[in-house]
Amino acid sequence: MQWNPLVPEISVSDFAKSLRFYTEGVGFSVAFTRTDPDFAYLDLDGAQLMLEADHDESWRTGAFDAPRGRGLNLQLEVGDVRAARDRLAQLGATVFRDLQESWYETADGPEGQLEHLVQDPDGYLVRLVEILDPPASA
Repeated sequence: MQWNPLVPEISVSDFAKSLRFYTEGVGFSVAFTRTDPDFAYLDLDGAQLMLEADHDESWRTGAFDAPRGRGLNLQLEVGDVRAARDRLAQLGATVFRDLQESWYETADGPEGQLEHLVQDPDGYLVRLVEILDPPASA
């Protein structure tokens, strides 16, 4: 497995519920796990994320007030955002913003994506995106 130079690690209050959200809902696979505390290293087509159960010696810098991760959203490209949305709905995920097409100016011109934003079981904001074809030239 190729390790990414940046891999977010999030502390979760209910490890089993969060693992289900990210695997069954979002579509990650489990690269490996360990216990004491519960931990999983996840991968989805090269995107990587670490989950760790809350514990006394965590990376906590303050109180874990809900929702967690304020000011941060984890953008993740998925092959089929509608299918991911449906899987997450079956798990009861909280929708922050339903499907929306968004276009952003980049150095290479406009880039578009179909976005669906949900909150994971602890409130971390997850933005699932499907890349759109570029607009036709005028």
